Amino acid sequence: MATITFYEKTGCAGNARQKKLLAESGHEVLARDLRHKAWTNLALLEFFIGLPVTQWFNPAAPAIKSGEIVPGELDEPTALALLRDNPLLIRRPLLQVGEERRVGFDATAIDAWIGLADVPDENLEACRHGGEPCPTS
Repeated sequence: MATITFYEKTGCAGNARQKKLLAESGHEVLARDLRHKAWTNLALLEFFIGLPVTQWFNPAAPAIKSGEIVPGELDEPTALALLRDNPLLIRRPLLQVGEERRVGFDATAIDAWIGLADVPDENLEACRHGGEPCPTS
């Protein structure tokens, strides 16, 4: 089983469900609050390799939902600056196993990568807060 560094927003119910699934699958989860890390461009890019800028952002973040920030209109340097300045804009979780890094929680992809005891049908990236968006996504 894998040891996973799991960058989350502490207190996020979605991240709690994800960590629980990983632990139930026999993985060791080392949870870190992504708000308490001094992110650099390089550190962020290591998680985003091969992904378009739009997939770097948390779609539930208030600034994204309101249209204040439109990830599809950003170039890479501007996107990285926004993410460094406001880590809650980063799509969660950021996962690291050894030197390999990933962003988001696609259960099928994670199962293929490190294995899961169960691959749920539900979208584990979606926020469940009484049917409403999380208050501080």
